[in-house]
Amino acid sequence: MHTHELKLIVYSFIGLILFGALLLLMPFAHNGELRFIDALFTSTSAVCVTGLIVKDTPIDFTPAGQAVIMLLIQIGGLGYMTAVTFLAVMRRQKIGHRDRLILQESLNYPGMDGLIRFLKIVFGSIFIIEVIGMFILTLRFWVDMPLEKAVWYGAFHAVSAFNNAGFSLFSDNMMGYRGDWIINLTIPGLIILGGLGYIVLTELYHFRKKEILRLSTHTKIVLVMTVILIVIGMGLLLSLEWNNAFKPLSWDEKLLAAWFASVNYRTAGFNSIDLSTLSDANLFFSTFFMMIGGAPGGTAGGIKITAVALALIGVWYTLRGDTHVHIFRRSVPAYQIQKAYAIIFVASFYVVASTVLLSEIERLPFLRTLFEACSAFGTVGLSTGNGGVLSYSALFSDWGKANIILLMFMGRIGVFAFTVVIVGKAVESRIKYAEGKVII
Repeated sequence: MHTHELKLIVYSFIGLILFGALLLLMPFAHNGELRFIDALFTSTSAVCVTGLIVKDTPIDFTPAGQAVIMLLIQIGGLGYMTAVTFLAVMRRQKIGHRDRLILQESLNYPGMDGLIRFLKIVFGSIFIIEVIGMFILTLRFWVDMPLEKAVWYGAFHAVSAFNNAGFSLFSDNMMGYRGDWIINLTIPGLIILGGLGYIVLTELYHFRKKEILRLSTHTKIVLVMTVILIVIGMGLLLSLEWNNAFKPLSWDEKLLAAWFASVNYRTAGFNSIDLSTLSDANLFFSTFFMMIGGAPGGTAGGIKITAVALALIGVWYTLRGDTHVHIFRRSVPAYQIQKAYAIIFVASFYVVASTVLLSEIERLPFLRTLFEACSAFGTVGLSTGNGGVLSYSALFSDWGKANIILLMFMGRIGVFAFTVVIVGKAVESRIKYAEGKVII
């Protein structure tokens, strides 16, 4: 892990957030009054592809302001340094070793070999997927609105969905399309593709073209865990909400609502149901899904499904008394299991500490505060709401909003990167002490 390169990535995100906030504060970008903390919150939510809102996007922001938000989502999903490097590649500028290190850290790419080719494939994939999503959504929205407006709504929601942002130009988000099969398949489809990560998408592309004969262990874990978590999420939603939040819905609407919510639980903030009507049990279980997030090297935040998978595998083999950890006939190094444990522990500490602090500052219901904190850290964007169309964060004081801003930022750049930048990297010691016995 290169500390200097990590710092540059972190500072680039901070710079982009501040620049976005200043743009949103311009008179052309918003309607009515917009305080700096709310502009900063919106910019952070867009750059960190979260989707929590303290201002109603279609009402409080002009079309120009909405375009700024969409641009922040797109650049934030890619990473500022990644976007800048790609522009340099397109201008045929030479990419130095230091820039390649920054790009490698930004994309979570495993090595230097083939990095620039990988970057080109990433941008090509993003363009194709978002254009297809925009085309489908535009045709659907065209039924309900003029073509020009439908094109804009299609583009905005395609970018927001693929980048796992959850921003919507509908004040009720996707609740008006709860029973619509096209919307309920297209939006989650884009979210899943964005949440898989660029490494997985690129590998699937090469596998389909038969350029590689087998998928890597990383890709297999991501695909299997994605399916498992979506199915478990749907099962919990259907079992706990069938006669509660889903009671007024028809059986097919219940299935669609459970599918839509389960996909959005981990990575994006779109919602087709009023989350304030969910049972406490469902709100509690959903915090685990939001903390998990998506795959590394993609647009999602959170702990990451690979870290959770390795931790579960490590626990399983530890309980069996087996020191040789393996999956899909491949061994897993011990340091990776330890790193997964560390990520989960540190992330949980940050979220719990922030939730306790928020509870003390705001004096609002604990479970909903915890839900909001997990949503912010996982860069999910789901919220139980403020009683209207805004997120629960709209009820927070400026200090509470600042806490959520920090959680969104931390969840986007990763707990390890955040900790290394704040604390610094430990200096490797050449001293080896005698082994001590500890009873567990």
